[in-house]
Order: sequence, then structure tokens, then C-alpha cells
Amino acid sequence: MTIENDIGLLERTLTALGRPAWDVTPEDIDRVVGDLAVQGRKTSTRREYVQTFKGFHRFLQARKAVEIEAAFGVRLVCPVDEFNASRHVGDDSPALLPPPTPERVAELFDFVKQRIATARKYGPAARDYAMFRTHITPGSARENARCWRSRTRTSPVAQFGKLHVRFGKGAHTSGPRPRWVPMLDGLDLVLRWFLEAVRPKFPSSPVLFADESGGPLHRGTIRNRLRYLMQLEGWPADERFSPHALRRACATHNYERGVDLVAIQQMLGHWTVSSTMRYVRPSATFIEDAYQRAVANTLVELTAKDATT
Repeated sequence: MTIENDIGLLERTLTALGRPAWDVTPEDIDRVVGDLAVQGRKTSTRREYVQTFKGFHRFLQARKAVEIEAAFGVRLVCPVDEFNASRHVGDDSPALLPPPTPERVAELFDFVKQRIATARKYGPAARDYAMFRTHITPGSARENARCWRSRTRTSPVAQFGKLHVRFGKGAHTSGPRPRWVPMLDGLDLVLRWFLEAVRPKFPSSPVLFADESGGPLHRGTIRNRLRYLMQLEGWPADERFSPHALRRACATHNYERGVDLVAIQQMLGHWTVSSTMRYVRPSATFIEDAYQRAVANTLVELTAKDATT
């Protein structure tokens, strides 16, 4: 599915490399990236070229390595190394940029919620609001959002209830990783409203956030819907963010308000805390804010002790 989505960019990348994927060398990658830089292409574009080729090469290694070695005598070794990897193509990697602030996210959701009443089509507008609220609250990946099923049930345990993410994104080739995530910040009310008032307006199917034919939304559609909503909102193009930024915002905002890292790890479905930490990008005032909270808590405790003595 990833290769199918990126087929156009992959073809341009292979054309620029000028040789079969199994013959590409690190120097070829360096040359293409250098040529793109000379052409004035953005670092994000150069990164996409490298990452798309890397994904295709990983596919060849997993599925076609034996056939390629038998036919061409080449043992596949990925030419994308630590020096030309996507994170080194530029220093503005989305993983290094801070996620949208809680205030910015709240502004977006307020706009999307208010738009429901005036949108030409009530169903898609209401679906978008519920989908992106669900997207950020449990830190769900875009692949999860498109695969959720309407027959998902909440767990009777815990104060807030839980969502069963049955097709959670897995690392590399580990396959779907199901998990239970708590419905925080009123998500249970949003989903109850969606299931009762909005989902019946779409064709019957197991898909929770369906398109107008009842099928799953393409992940590119989810990305484009968010971009379209921010465009309607009037937000500058260079300050808009992706669905994945909402996932990083979930990790960062929960970390900043004191949620344990292991809890965030389980919420996002990561194997390790180190993976979760790559999603956490605290604000510039995080240290000062944490210090002020610590001092304030200490003063409260001292005041309480003085009052009891």
C-alpha cells in the first residue's frame, strides 16, 4: 500500500538515479540529493525522495532479494546510510519541529466543530470533527483511524472507558498491534454522539469513519481533509500540520501535563519508551513551567503542614 501511494515519486526517484534499484550506490543517492538542492527543491522534498527509495528498497529486500541475487548476482544492501538518511537531508525534519500547541489544537477543533452547522454536507463535516478528535486523544496513527470499525466496543474497566484499537499500527513488519486506550478529554461523549447522530447518515458498513460510499477513508484523504480544514480556517500554509503532528501533540501535551511516560507509551502503542520520547517535543518554556509547578506544589504542602501544627 505504501509503494502504491508513492508510485509517482518512486518513478521520479528511479529516473533521477538512472539505474535499477539493486545497482544504486550511496554516491548515487548523494548525487540525486545534491541535484535536487541545486534545483532549489525544499529539504522536505529531498527527504521524500530518499525515504521513498528507502521504503522501496526495503520491500525488495523482504520480497525479492533471492530472485534478484539469482538473476543479477547482486546481494541487496540499502545505499541509504547514516550520512544520507532522510534525517540528514535537512535540519527541519517534522520529527524535530514542535507539534501544535494545546491552544492551537483547541482553535482548530473549535473551528471544525462550529463549521458542522454551516457545512454543505453535515455528515462529512461531523465525521471529520469526530475523526480528528479521536485521532489526537489516544494518539492514534493515521493508519489506525482509517481501519477502525464501528462495532468497536468500550471496555467496562477504568474510569473513562476504553477504546479497542483492533488494527493498531505495528513497527516495521510486526503486523497490526491491537491495544486498549482510555477515552480521555470527553472522547466518550464525542463517539457516542457520532455513532448515534452521524454514522447512520453513511451507508451501513463495519467502518467507523467511512467515506460517502461506506468504505474506509484513504490515508491520503485523511491528510488532505486536515489540510483543507486548516485552509478554510485561514491558517498560513507554512504553519499547517499533518495528522501525524496530532499524534506527536498527544505525546507532548500529555507529557507536559505530567502523564507518566510508560502510560503515554502504551497509549501510542510503542514497543519502547525510547520510541515515545522521539514523539515528545516539549515547549520552549517547559523547564520554567515545570520549575514553577514544583515550587507551587512545595508551597502548598508547607502551608498545609503549618495549618495542622
